[in-house]
Parts: sequence; structure tokens; C-alpha cells
Amino acid sequence: MFHSIIINMDISPKLTVVIVFLILWFPPIVKSGNLPDKPFTVIIDPGHGGRDPGAVTKQIKEKDIVLNIGLKLGNYIQKNLPDVKVIYTRDKDVFVPLHQRAAIANKHKADLFISLHANYCGTPSIAGTETFVLGLHRSEENLDVAKKENAVILMEEDYSTTYQGFDPNSSESYIMFEMVQDEHLYQSINLAASIQDQFRERAGRRDRGVKQAGFLVLRQTSMPSVLVEAGFLSNPREANYMNTDDGQAYLASAVYRAVKDYKKVVDSKSDYKLVAANTPSKTSAAEPVKKELPVSSDQNIYFCIQLAATSKAIDTKPSNFKGLKQVERKQMSPVYKYFYGNTQTLEEIKTLRNQIKHLFPDAFIVAFEKDKTIPIKKALRKIKP
Repeated sequence: MFHSIIINMDISPKLTVVIVFLILWFPPIVKSGNLPDKPFTVIIDPGHGGRDPGAVTKQIKEKDIVLNIGLKLGNYIQKNLPDVKVIYTRDKDVFVPLHQRAAIANKHKADLFISLHANYCGTPSIAGTETFVLGLHRSEENLDVAKKENAVILMEEDYSTTYQGFDPNSSESYIMFEMVQDEHLYQSINLAASIQDQFRERAGRRDRGVKQAGFLVLRQTSMPSVLVEAGFLSNPREANYMNTDDGQAYLASAVYRAVKDYKKVVDSKSDYKLVAANTPSKTSAAEPVKKELPVSSDQNIYFCIQLAATSKAIDTKPSNFKGLKQVERKQMSPVYKYFYGNTQTLEEIKTLRNQIKHLFPDAFIVAFEKDKTIPIKKALRKIKP
């Protein structure tokens, strides 16, 4: 197929190199699978390192920020998900070639690959988090991010041979990402969406969304993979936040919770079946919650408890939610989310959260304005007398 294209089309020498590169260098996709005799494995890939500082502002270096976030993320996973194996592409300040990072993931037949980065642009006012999956860029902004991250190959020895002539600074080289199919794209998007939700809801960061771009490190992996931009070092306030222990902890915790939710989907083997291990009886722990929940659907601001998120819609009947009634499902592309309770005050929803926390330990409070989620702090400011 590719031979006929080359013969019958008038294409530039650079594009010819791209197509040859696509055929020769990209490895065939091999399903990793979560084999019964293999623990669920997460690869944590702190970007840059060693002689490659990444983005730099004043004395703050991207390589240090993402390494700290990565180590915290790994600690959260190991502490709270003991059945998950964590492997780092680097756990200290060393340079790791781009192709080796993906090779580590493929060697261990990992179930997830998470590459951590911090963004930089020429407009200091721009801030927020964004999570990328593999694909052809839909904007010049996304292409610029991919170019910045792919440019690390220029620091590798004999990179032209290793990457079959791929030029990270040439827009023409990225045409190949229109020709490839990522069989893990669906899972990658779900993970990316969950990460962005957690950044927004739990860490209080500005959500810049899930995006696609041509990252070499993602293309070489053979499992669901995402590249996380945890914030903009070009924004002084955000740079200072990412440079603090608390900021790094919040960001790492957000990614950890997304990983935990993703693994629940995998473990269920069919998109988040929340049926209790034992069907609730008349003496079920859910029974004390008998009070009719105050409903404020006609109010602009209200609070709910988010119980779960799934890629496919499931019935909100009580048996699927450990006996809880009045669970509401909302479609928030690309996932469905399930909420319990609807109150006008934060105090009421906190009380309800305490009543059900033994049933859903990871459930958390979400604020809404006209059926759209907003940060809790913003909601409180709006309803303050």
C-alpha cells in the first residue's frame, strides 16, 4: 500500500522520509493485557532529567518538578494500591533517551504509561493543566507542545539514525500521526479525562482539557498512555505552586486518584459494575440514610457527592450503588458520572458524605452551577450573603 502511494504521488523528500520512518521505526502494537500472573503495572515517566532541564523559569526546572510529582505519585500508589506494581523510567536526576522510556514500558508489559511534564509558553497569563493522548494535533498550540517535548531527541547521540530521520521541529514530520491508529486511544482518553477531572475538582487547578498531539514517547508504547502537563512554568503563580511540596502533593494525588478509578474499571472487567459484594439486606449499612434529600434543582448553585465515573452508562438502581437511592447519572463527555445528594449548603452535603463514606470511601463533594461543575471555593463565594 505504501509503495503505491510513493510511486503515484508527487511528494517531497521530507515526506518520503516520514513514510519510511513510519514503516521502519514504529513498533507493531502488542496488547499488554492484564495477565492473571502479572500484577497491574503502572509506568511513571518523569520527563527530561540530567543534562535536559526541560522548561526553566528563574531557578525552577521542569525536570525537578516532574520528578518530585512522579515520586509522590508512586508513593501514593504503592501505599494505597498494594496490588499495583510501580516502575519509574527515572527516579533520580538522570537523562533517559526518549525511545528507552517507551522500551521500559513495553518490556514490562505495563498496563498504563504516564509521562509527567510542565508546560511553558510566551504568554505568562496562561495557566492550567492539560492531558494529552496520541493523535494528530488539531491546533498549532498542540503542535507546539509536541515539538517542545519531542525536541529532547536532539540531545541523544545519533538521534537521526535512531528515529529514522524524524525532525521534531518540522511540521511535515507530524503528518505520520494522521496515518497511524492507536488501539488504546479509548482507554487513554478515559484516563486523561479522569486526570483532568481530578485536577479541577480535587486540586483546584484550571482545566484546559484533554487534547491530542503527536508525541513520540506515546506512539512507541503498547498500552494506554497519556502525557500530563501539570501547569505552566511561564506563569509565575503556577510555577511557584508547582515548586512547593503541597502543590506537588495535590497534583500527584489527583493523578493517583485517576489511576485508582481506571484500575477499578479494569478489575470489574465490564465498566464499573458497582454492585456490592454482598447484596444489602434489611440491616444494610446504607439503611440509616433515610432522610429525604433536599432538592434544589431550581437553584443555580448546589452541591452533590460524586460516587463514580464510567465510560458506559449503567442503571442507577439502588442495587448497583450499595443500596443508595436517588443516584443521578450525568453524561459529561467522554464519561458518565454518578452523583448522590443535592443540597444548597456545603454543611448539609458534608453531613451526608460522612453518612455514606463507609460505603464509598473515595466519594467526594462537587459543586454545580446550572448543571456545570465549578470549584467549591467559587461556589461558596457566589452564595456568600
